[in-house]
Amino acid sequence: MTFKEVIEFQYITVAEAKEVLEKLVEKRKEIGELSFEARKTMNYLSAVAKLDAEKARELVDELEKLPHVTREIAIKIADILPDIPDEVRVVYAKERVTLTPEQIQEILDIVKKYKN
Repeated sequence: MTFKEVIEFQYITVAEAKEVLEKLVEKRKEIGELSFEARKTMNYLSAVAKLDAEKARELVDELEKLPHVTREIAIKIADILPDIPDEVRVVYAKERVTLTPEQIQEILDIVKKYKN
């Protein structure tokens, strides 16, 4: 049995995960076939990533400038790309922060700039 050690843990967006996996796929193609898990994961990430990795990073960076948005929350928002206030409230459901309608609208306005 082989054990793998986690060297570093970092939250990333779905788009960034797709970018990382695409690079790994390119390397694996040179030496052999992809595993079933890698193919399934790539298919999933391709289906759910709504932005490219660069736009997702830019969105996260802009959201993080808001005082009520942590990195983890910004990443969730970048993955979901909420359209309505209730979708933002769901992201904050487990947080100990209650957003004002103005703060929610500020988040939605930023997200809207990055949608296609």
